[in-house]
Amino acid sequence: MRLLAYRRDGELRFGHQTDAGIVDLGAGDVMNVIRDGIPVRDGETIDPASVEIQAPIGRPGKIVCIGLNYADHCREQGNEPPAYPKLFAKFANAVNRPGGIVRRPAATEKLDLECELAVVIGQGASGIGPEEAMEHVFGYTILNDVSMRDLQREDQQWLRAKGSDGFAPTGPVVVTADEIRDPHALRMSSSVNGETWQASSTAEMVFDVPSLIAFVSRTMTLEPGDVIATGTPAGVGHYHQPPRYLVDGDLVRCQIEGIGVLENVIVDQQPRIADHALAAGMGVGVVRA
Repeated sequence: MRLLAYRRDGELRFGHQTDAGIVDLGAGDVMNVIRDGIPVRDGETIDPASVEIQAPIGRPGKIVCIGLNYADHCREQGNEPPAYPKLFAKFANAVNRPGGIVRRPAATEKLDLECELAVVIGQGASGIGPEEAMEHVFGYTILNDVSMRDLQREDQQWLRAKGSDGFAPTGPVVVTADEIRDPHALRMSSSVNGETWQASSTAEMVFDVPSLIAFVSRTMTLEPGDVIATGTPAGVGHYHQPPRYLVDGDLVRCQIEGIGVLENVIVDQQPRIADHALAAGMGVGVVRA
């Protein structure tokens, strides 16, 4: 099933996507299905063009992200794949809807994209092994791990660079696990204004989905509705020659086979400040305790 959330007449609702349109399932978002199951009765069928599609899960409890988890992405940096998964986090403030604006903060001149397969947890998991991990997967969606490459380097950690407002566009649907035969054999790509940046496959993952779920669950309990963003392949703008970054007006498109297309537009925060250190909060105005 292809589940999504949408806003109609100011109300947040959820449904499943069919060839005929969106079949309404009730008020709320996809978290309602994860928590309560599929409603027994379907509602009316709605034209998708008449509603505003939302992120499938608007307030996930955790967004756990994996760094350097694609072999081709490691190669483009000249790095060896890591010995174990590298984790970082985004928070609910970063969630953005399909078609929503990604605002480029004045703090950055090096905004980048990362197309990622995201795993949605259905059953809670704590201390489980890889052999049972897939039983805890509800489904899959697309997440764009928007990143400020200058702050990623300057802050020497990734929280601001990747966790800022709107930096996790997600959707447009959650495809239930039964419809994705092999999450490690999906074509994936990204483009900017119609020009391809990334073109790869989830087969490039260093650590597969069950290994990631088991690794995360060793020290933190995964709960229903949590999201694991499994990493990005080669082709991000930062490693183009010369590097390329997102700017005002760019149309960013992330696509994963079997799931769909996630599009967002970049809009500059104004005013922009020529002094990068000041704009990024590293100059005048920062007071030491």
